[in-house]
Amino acid sequence: MSNGGRTVLLVSNEELEQRSVQAAVVDAGLAMVEFDGACQWLHGAIQEPMEPLAAEVWVFNQALTHVLLVKHRWRGWVPPGGKVEPGETPQQAARRELWEETGLRTELLARPAAVAVRSYHPDWPATLGLSYAMIVDSSTPLTAEPGQPVSWTRLDHDWESCFPDDLPRIRQCANLMAAGQSSQSS
Repeated sequence: MSNGGRTVLLVSNEELEQRSVQAAVVDAGLAMVEFDGACQWLHGAIQEPMEPLAAEVWVFNQALTHVLLVKHRWRGWVPPGGKVEPGETPQQAARRELWEETGLRTELLARPAAVAVRSYHPDWPATLGLSYAMIVDSSTPLTAEPGQPVSWTRLDHDWESCFPDDLPRIRQCANLMAAGQSSQSS
C-alpha cells in the first residue's frame, strides 16, 4: 500500500503473533536449561491460538551471588518481566520489561537462560516463559516502577514468591554460568 510516496506494509495481528511465536521456538531451543517439558509443550501449543508468551530477565551481580528482583503486588518477589506483545520477540519483550521495571538498559547474554511452562495467574492458562540473563554491576543505579520496588537478593537466601521453583532454577543458572566462567579462565 502506498501512502504519499511511502510504502506502508499492513501486517495482521495473527502475523505479528506468529513472528513472536517463531522467535520463542528458536530461543526455547537455545536455552541453557529447559523446565516442565517446555519445548515439547510449545510444539503442541503452537498448533492452536496461544496465550501471550512471557519473558523475564535474571539479572545477576558480577559474582553471581545475587539476583535482582521486583516486588509484584500479588506475585511477591519475581524477576523483572511480563507479556510479549504481538510482533515483539521474547528477547525484545524481556529488554523492554527490564527497562520499564528497573531502568536498566544493557545487553542480555546471547543464550537464553531457561524456558519453562507456567501460569502467571491462578485463573489464566499455562503459557511459555522465556528467561534471559545478564550480569550487571550491583552498584548500577536502578529506577523502580511506582509501587514495585526492586532489590538485590542473595541467592543463598529464600524469598517470598508465588513461584517456588524460581529460586532453585535461578540458582541452577547461576551455577552453570559460574562453571562456564571458571572453565573459560582455566
